[in-house]
Amino acid sequence: MPRKPGYDRNDLINRARDLFWRQGWAGTSLKDLEAELQMKPGSFYAAFGSKDALYGLALDQYASDGAARLHALAGEHGPVEALRRFPLEVLKNPSAPARACMLSRTLLELQAHEHPLADRASDHLRGMEEQFATLFTEAQSRGEIDPTLDPKKLARKYQSDLMGLRVTAERRDVDALALASEFAETVGRT
Repeated sequence: MPRKPGYDRNDLINRARDLFWRQGWAGTSLKDLEAELQMKPGSFYAAFGSKDALYGLALDQYASDGAARLHALAGEHGPVEALRRFPLEVLKNPSAPARACMLSRTLLELQAHEHPLADRASDHLRGMEEQFATLFTEAQSRGEIDPTLDPKKLARKYQSDLMGLRVTAERRDVDALALASEFAETVGRT
């Protein structure tokens, strides 16, 4: 009977996610991962197979966490207010290793190399865009925004603006929360 691992796999994935998010794919070596996860090379390979496999799990976890956060906001506050609050929640997160989106960072870093992880990040970005479109559609059905507007186009613009905001927030000389507040005020005025 195989031995049960002496570690929490989800905790390791979350710690790897934060390291990858902060340093990027190329900036994170296997030695960095082994040190962060406190694993020897053999244990690392037995647990995850490869750096790419672990990075993929980290991307999946990052996307899942973001989708769950947006879903919770929508359940608590409704669609328009969720779309308003989401950027502030993302930028106010004190435990986030970076302000820019891990998915967009991955896409930008790896797409030029036609790396499969770029496609995975792109798929997750499409999933978030669909979630935004669903919220815009729901807001239209509630009469909170103009029903003649295309929710898919609204979602694409929202996501694009949000990604730009998050990249701008990486600059230390910018008041990211003020920008996020200004951005939030534009949601629902379409």
